[in-house]
Amino acid sequence: MQLIDAHWLAEAKYCCSPNFDERPDCCIDTIVVHNISLPPGQFGGNYVDALFTNCLDPQVHEYFVDICELKVSSHLLIDRQGDVTQYVGFDKRAWHAGVSFYNGRARFNDFSIGIELEGTDWLPYDARQYYKLAEITLALQQSYPDIETGNIVGHSTIAPGRKTDPGPAFDWRRLHGLLESIAK
Repeated sequence: MQLIDAHWLAEAKYCCSPNFDERPDCCIDTIVVHNISLPPGQFGGNYVDALFTNCLDPQVHEYFVDICELKVSSHLLIDRQGDVTQYVGFDKRAWHAGVSFYNGRARFNDFSIGIELEGTDWLPYDARQYYKLAEITLALQQSYPDIETGNIVGHSTIAPGRKTDPGPAFDWRRLHGLLESIAK
């Protein structure tokens, strides 16, 4: 089981992003699952770290020209091997959800934890990513008891029409099955 100490995941690599601020006075009760690959469809490298730390070089790839000025971050990234990088402490508001609305609530950055999976909407995710996501989710639920399994949503759920991730390739049943089996 993963351990969270002072709002940081003990087993993660840390790559601190400046793209966060203080949360408003509200409880953390939601996990938003995203996907990312830079350049799109390519895995590995340190381009996500560079994006989340405002160091993405636009000369490396033509796609980076349009995104290098973005000020975005997520709390965590789970890469294809199941390795985890944390960018922002869970008690802080990472800038991952953007304009969002679901179940009568808006501004999901205020009360959610953003977890990126290295992937795309259409390519299957790796088994190690599902297992690590389930482990981390259970640890987050222990540290932040207002996070219920029903409050684990995709970016597409809270920003429909604007976002599509984690996409049709993400197997929600698999994640929920792992959450049940690991929790036993």
